[in-house]
Amino acid sequence: MLLLVFMCTSTATPASPHRVEVIAKRFAFEPAEITLKKGEAVDLVLTSEDVAHGVRIRELNLDLHAGKGKSAEMSFTPSITGTFVGHCSVFCGSGHGQMTLTIHVVG
Repeated sequence: MLLLVFMCTSTATPASPHRVEVIAKRFAFEPAEITLKKGEAVDLVLTSEDVAHGVRIRELNLDLHAGKGKSAEMSFTPSITGTFVGHCSVFCGSGHGQMTLTIHVVG
């Protein structure tokens, strides 16, 4: 009977973070929208294809900057549900104001 209990008992290993890659270039993020799950760890990678870019979403404590032709990575776990719109946080030219990244966090 002891063997049966031992076989049924297991320790859960935490799931590795979900990796999401976003490309930034004048004047768009690709993809422009992503969907994440509340409570699920995420590694967000922002890669700039041209000039420096950034993305900031205060509600998710997200602030990421990628230098010209470089990548930057940030790990976070969304703790609230909703739709959040981030903007390019580094001035990148005349279309800078239209550069948005929408993150949908579902329960």
